[in-house]
Amino acid sequence: MRVAAGSALLLHGVAALANGAAIPAVAFHTACAAMGVLLAAGLWTPVIGALAAVNAVLHGCLSPADADFYVLLATLCASLALLGPGAWSVDARLFGWRRVEFRNGNADKKRREPRP
Repeated sequence: MRVAAGSALLLHGVAALANGAAIPAVAFHTACAAMGVLLAAGLWTPVIGALAAVNAVLHGCLSPADADFYVLLATLCASLALLGPGAWSVDARLFGWRRVEFRNGNADKKRREPRP
């Protein structure tokens, strides 16, 4: 998921820069490409994912013809911000991989119920 969202951001930023973006938009598209690289590598994933989701929403508002692509990209980036980078990322190597375990809620009920 990181690679898909990161490569989409990177390709979009590079394509916009190659087409000769206006001077104010150059910084915006450069930031888009940089966020794509950071997401694909898995560095600062929660922060970059949230920024990339906002970036995709802004792009979707500015170009309504491609809004469906940007909604998908914003959803991917927001989910990356919430889920984290995963085990194979720079964040996992630097800060350790966090594993979330979900416990079954029925196990506590079975222990508390008296046996007949």
